[in-house]
Amino acid sequence: MVTICNTGSLATAGFGTALGVVRELQRRNKLESITALETRPYNQGSRLTAFEIVEEKMPGGQLICDSMAASLMKTKGVDACVVGADRVCANGDTANKIGTYNLSIVAAAHDVPFYVASPFTTLDTKLQSGDDIEIEERPAKELLDTARAPQNIPCWNPSFDVTPAKYITGIITEKGVIEKSEDGTFDIISFVKKHS
Repeated sequence: MVTICNTGSLATAGFGTALGVVRELQRRNKLESITALETRPYNQGSRLTAFEIVEEKMPGGQLICDSMAASLMKTKGVDACVVGADRVCANGDTANKIGTYNLSIVAAAHDVPFYVASPFTTLDTKLQSGDDIEIEERPAKELLDTARAPQNIPCWNPSFDVTPAKYITGIITEKGVIEKSEDGTFDIISFVKKHS
């Protein structure tokens, strides 16, 4: 299993979202390994997720750089990716920490299932697609300081990116898993209506 950012009890209420899925696999003795991406530029994966993996003695826990995910999938194999979400649109496009979109493309290239775990309240049917999500751009200093880069180099530092629904296998919520229809699309609106 591979994840990005922090979606455990340090960042969410209680059990967690994506890391909650990992915890449940561990509880059922079905977790072989969990790999956390460091999650640049703030390193939530290396600072927080890695801490939770160690504290909870998750099997096969390891930390890798964000840029190592493709090599990991190619050389060692990965069963699935599970990530959190800040917003899920009506068509299934999902906003999450920057780097999630990259991970989804790498997963697709290696035929690795890619799941989003999010609270039901994160499903936003007012937003038709990821094009409707405004992405916050953070100050350059945040990237420069963590990268140890020259302070006068211009930076582009978005906080989030949007993973297109076509790269997502399923969306896990506390009210059930949203799977794709036969036409390969998500029907978030019907799921929300059914469970509201």
